[in-house]
Amino acid sequence: MNPRTQYWGRLKMQEFKVKVQTTPGTFAPWEELTVAEGTPLEELAERYQKNYPNLIVLASVDQKLRELNKTIDGPCTVSFLTATDKDGKRIYRRSVTLLMQKAVENIWEKQVLVTVFYSLGEGYYCELEGKTADGDTLELIKKEMLRLVKEDLPIEKNSVRTIEAEKMFHDLGMTDKERLLFYRRSSRVNLYSLDGMVDYYYGYMVPSTGYLKAFDLVPYEEGFVLLFPARDSSVVEPLKTSNKLYHTLRESRRWSRMLGIGTIGALNDAIASGRGKQVILLQEALMEERIGALAQQIAVKKDAKFVMIAGPSSSGKTSFSNRLSIQLLAKGRKPHPISLDDYYDDRERCPRDENGNLDFECLEALDVEQFNRDMTRLLAGETVDMPSFNFKTGKREYRGNQLTLGKDDILVIEGIHGLNDRLSYSLPEESKFKIYISALTQLNIDEHNPLPTTDCRLLRRIVRDARTRGTTAQETIAMWDSVRRGEEKNIFPFQDSADVMFNSALLYEIAVLKVYAEPLLFQIPRESEEYLEAKRLLKFLDYFLPLPTEGIMQSSLVREFVGGSCFNV
Repeated sequence: MNPRTQYWGRLKMQEFKVKVQTTPGTFAPWEELTVAEGTPLEELAERYQKNYPNLIVLASVDQKLRELNKTIDGPCTVSFLTATDKDGKRIYRRSVTLLMQKAVENIWEKQVLVTVFYSLGEGYYCELEGKTADGDTLELIKKEMLRLVKEDLPIEKNSVRTIEAEKMFHDLGMTDKERLLFYRRSSRVNLYSLDGMVDYYYGYMVPSTGYLKAFDLVPYEEGFVLLFPARDSSVVEPLKTSNKLYHTLRESRRWSRMLGIGTIGALNDAIASGRGKQVILLQEALMEERIGALAQQIAVKKDAKFVMIAGPSSSGKTSFSNRLSIQLLAKGRKPHPISLDDYYDDRERCPRDENGNLDFECLEALDVEQFNRDMTRLLAGETVDMPSFNFKTGKREYRGNQLTLGKDDILVIEGIHGLNDRLSYSLPEESKFKIYISALTQLNIDEHNPLPTTDCRLLRRIVRDARTRGTTAQETIAMWDSVRRGEEKNIFPFQDSADVMFNSALLYEIAVLKVYAEPLLFQIPRESEEYLEAKRLLKFLDYFLPLPTEGIMQSSLVREFVGGSCFNV
C-alpha cells in the first residue's frame, strides 16, 4: 500500500474529545464524548433530542453556528438550538418557505409563482401569481408540502461561483436574485437544492424536509399567511395579527413600487447609477406628505387635546413627534410636546423585575396618578406646573415650566405606554388621538427572503446609542432581547387600539446606517456571546451598497440615529 494512502487512512480513523451540552439552558450540564472524525452533528442531535422539549434544528460548534449536516473534524464544544430559539426560528422559517416554494413548483411548474412579502404575527404574508389563494388552493399546496415532509428529502447546500449563480437566476427569470448577487463581493455563494429545485436563501437550512412537520397556510386578504410554530415547535397556533399592520405594510409596499425600489438589488441599482439622492428626496417628500395628512386628520378633531404616541424602541418617536408638531402648527393648532419619561416616579420607588433589576419599562415605573391629575387639570383650563425628570439624580423636578391649554392647544405625548388606557384612565376617550409608530421595513432581500423588520430598529439603536450614550454595539446587542420582551409586554398588545399606525421606515436608511454600523459591529470580540449576532448583521449589511448622508434633510427621522438632526434628539 502506498505510504501516503496509509497515512490518510489513519487520519480518517481519528477520534476526538467533544464536549456536548446535554440539555438546553445557560447553566445546563456538559458531557464529554469520544467521537469519530466525520461524525455528523445530526447524529449527536438525535442522541440528545430527548432532553430538549423542542425540535433541534441547529448546532453551535465552538460558538459558531453550524448546520446539522456538517461533520465533526476535531476537538470542540457543541450545543444545540431548537426551532423556538431566535436563530433556530430563522432556520425553520426559511426551510418551510423553501418547502412551500417546491410544493408550488411541483403542482403548477412555472405557471404559478409564490412571493413572500413580510412577517405577520407568527408567519409570512405571501401572494400567488397566476392563481387565487383560496381555501382549496391552499389545501392543495399544504397536501403537497406534507407529502414532501413524509418523504424526508434532503436539503442540500452547494457552493458555486457568484457569477454562475447570477447567470442561472437570469436564465430562470428570477431577476430579484440576479440583481442581489450582482452586488455581492464574495466570489462564491451557497445555493440550496430540494429535489432538483435550486434557489438562494439568506442563511442556513435544516438537513431535510422531515424536520418540517409543523406549519399551516391560511387565507388572508389578497393572499395567505404561511404560519410557523412559536412557543412549541410541534404546534402552530391560529393567526394573531393586526389588520392595521397589514394595511400599513401594504401601503408601504405601494410607495416602494412607486419609487421602483422593492428589493435590495433595486436599491443598489439606484445608488450605483447615481440616483441615491433622488431616492432620498422622494422618500422624504412622501414621509412629509403622510405626516401632513395625519396632522390634518388630527387638526379637524376639535375635541382632540392629547395626541398619544407609542411604539417600540428606535422607531423614531422623538423626530416624528417634532415633525408632527410642526405640521399641527401649520394647520392652526398649538402643539406642546410632552415626554412620558418626565413622569417617572422617583427611582427609589421604581419596581424591579424578576432578576432584581430596576424595571423602567413597566407602567408602574411612571407616576400614573400624577399624570392623570395634571392632564385632567389642563383639560379643565387650569395652569399646571409641568415636571422634568432628572436622570442623574433619579428624581422628578419642577423647574418653573407652567402650561395652560387654550382653545387651539394640543399636547403631543410620546412614550412607550401612550396607547395603554391604564395610563390615561381619567381622560375622555374623545380627547385622545392615538398613534402607533414603528419602523416596518418595506424592502425585501428578494422574492423569497423577507427582510426582518426588527433588524432595522436594532441597527438604528446600535448607531444612535454609540453616538449619544457611548454604548458599544456589544452592549446594545446584549440588552436587545430584554428590550424586545418589554415591547411584547408593554407595546405590541395595544397597537390595535391606535387610531393610526405610522410606518417610520425609510427605503434608503439601511444603506446609510451601514456606514456607521459596520465599524461598531467589527469591534465585537470573536469570543463574546454577541459575536454571532454581530456576524449575522454584518453579513446582512454586506448586501447593501453604502449611501452617504449628504442630501438627507436635518429633520429626517434617520438623523435621530446618525446625527445632524435639527431637533433635540
